[in-house]
Amino acid sequence: MGSILCEHCTAACCRYLALPLDEPTTSRDYDDMRWYVMHKGISVFVEDGEWYIQIETVCKNLGADNMCMIYETRPEICEEYKAEGCDYASGAYGYDQLFTHHQQITAYYEKKTGKKLKSFQRNLPKKRNGKVGKRTVKKKTLQTLVQLQS
Repeated sequence: MGSILCEHCTAACCRYLALPLDEPTTSRDYDDMRWYVMHKGISVFVEDGEWYIQIETVCKNLGADNMCMIYETRPEICEEYKAEGCDYASGAYGYDQLFTHHQQITAYYEKKTGKKLKSFQRNLPKKRNGKVGKRTVKKKTLQTLVQLQS
């Protein structure tokens, strides 16, 4: 059934990555998430109490016909993906929370804590060339990225 369903789909599952994030616990964590979603094609969502960063990007092996060009040797994560959880077949996605703009994260934080969210961007160390220091993702996310590349 999965291959028949894929013939009618626009390959929604091949057009993004979703990686786990540590649940935010500090105002800095929320400010970092504000920074993430300030980038084009990035959103943060909560599903079943778990936090994720979603990156809109198309798989390099997706053909013009929306079919996998390396189907027989595709990664295990693709092979494990079942039609029951298919983005095409499931209809509207039921996020617990979905953040696509920094104002949404600010409002969520302020409603949850009753405190104003301050920005930490101005407190980042400066590099010699005057550019602001890099923001980083949590260790758990980095470990996931490494696993995906293995």
